[in-house]
Amino acid sequence: MATNKHAQIRYKVLDSCFKNTGRDYTFEDLIDAINENLAEIDPSADGISIRTVREDIAFMESDLGWSAEIERIRFGKKCIYRYKNPDFSINKQPLNQTELTQISSALEIIGRFEGMPQFDLVNSILTKINNGIEIKNEKESIISFDNNKYLKGIEHLGNLFNVINSKKVITVDYRPFNYNDNMVIILHPYYLKQFNNRWFLLGLNDELKKIYTIALDRIVGFETISKKYIKNTEIDFKEYYEDIIGVTKPENGKVVKVELQFNKEAGPYVFTKPLHESQHNKKFDENGLLITIEIIPNVEFEKLILSFGNQVKIISPKKIVEQFKIKYKSALEQYE
Repeated sequence: MATNKHAQIRYKVLDSCFKNTGRDYTFEDLIDAINENLAEIDPSADGISIRTVREDIAFMESDLGWSAEIERIRFGKKCIYRYKNPDFSINKQPLNQTELTQISSALEIIGRFEGMPQFDLVNSILTKINNGIEIKNEKESIISFDNNKYLKGIEHLGNLFNVINSKKVITVDYRPFNYNDNMVIILHPYYLKQFNNRWFLLGLNDELKKIYTIALDRIVGFETISKKYIKNTEIDFKEYYEDIIGVTKPENGKVVKVELQFNKEAGPYVFTKPLHESQHNKKFDENGLLITIEIIPNVEFEKLILSFGNQVKIISPKKIVEQFKIKYKSALEQYE
């Protein structure tokens, strides 16, 4: 089976040719028909090879494809290709083995988002598909995601998704860390975001009249209330997070350019996995990596830099350098 991005287009063109009783298609005609269609969709596409078309036809005839019965009728030196049954079409056939396997794999990936309202439906579909696929006993897992199904608060995810989707106001019993009592927050929920394996809910705090961020693992419970929902008409949350690392956006925070020097051990990791989308690699050699990032400093930024320990040095700005000196000094005192 040819596996490039135009395979499905080629199958559809061949299907159309094979079932066309008003015209006889030779192998050369099939190639021309495929190339004409590909040129309309992708003008930069190269002409299709004879080998690829032969593989496509073989796949359509195989059990992995659609088990199509394709006749080859000779007229002198030429050979005409058509379906034995003119009513046959790959579009009328059930999903083939390859399609079922691909869908099963895709649903298995989607199913990793346990806690979402669609999770049970995905599991149900996956079970039905797997019942129709010959699964080998020795089948091994070939992909894994960083997903903790025991994460506290994950049980709220599906219901919060639904209240955002239905635009309902909620009252939340919330207990921040180091608090002895619950807070009660009336929230117009807008957005769910995951960071560092934790989920966060953002919405308009009804009392403070500003965007508020709460962690799902600190939610004790919540319920909808009959209050007019205030729609989000001002914030594009994709842009909202452009200038920060994580989820905490300091009020009145300003973007600053931070220069950081990573040593030769940490340099390759930061080079291949940038700290932020604004990262500019100024110098990368055997001594390490010098970068700049343009962000609004927040608690997630501090924790990220501190996680590198002695593998990073903040070069500028001076204000942030002094702040981290105090933090490192405080950390050292823990060992004295």
